[in-house]
Amino acid sequence: MEPDYLKYADSVDAIELRQLMDRYGDDVWKYAYVLTKDREQAKDIAQEVFIRAHYHIRSFRGQSSLKTWLLAIARNQSLNYLSSSYFRKIGLRETVRSRQSAPSAESAYLGRQSAAEIWDVIFGLSKKLREVLVLDLEHELSVQEAAQVLDLPAGTVKSRLHRARKEVEKRLKGWEQ
Repeated sequence: MEPDYLKYADSVDAIELRQLMDRYGDDVWKYAYVLTKDREQAKDIAQEVFIRAHYHIRSFRGQSSLKTWLLAIARNQSLNYLSSSYFRKIGLRETVRSRQSAPSAESAYLGRQSAAEIWDVIFGLSKKLREVLVLDLEHELSVQEAAQVLDLPAGTVKSRLHRARKEVEKRLKGWEQ
């Protein structure tokens, strides 16, 4: 149950902010990670989301769930990061380095796990398809809620979700053969 009074609040105190972070922190981090594919940057984005929520709670009007509102902020922060020149420079550098070094023992172990294989397939999808699938599977948002987060019509979200599921199914069948 979400606190109803937040849609009338001008600010949240430290205790309320901590409660929001405890309740939604993992969801915000996971969503930022799916978008950026960078654990450390996802942490930074998650922190920024809660800082923004702290200072801008008055912009939450209760038209969506609090989780949907926070995920929309996370999406905007992630997209801002991905479009920054800093990301493009660092991302290119990391891509070049990763081709030169052997995979870590941790990534080799995770690569053998079926759940990791499925996530590899999901991460291999285009950003548009990956994003709707993660909002559905990981965050359990309805089509309407995902549409609010993505600022898209519900029909577009539904279509992308269908295409994402078909693409994952096709790729997983390719691994079985």
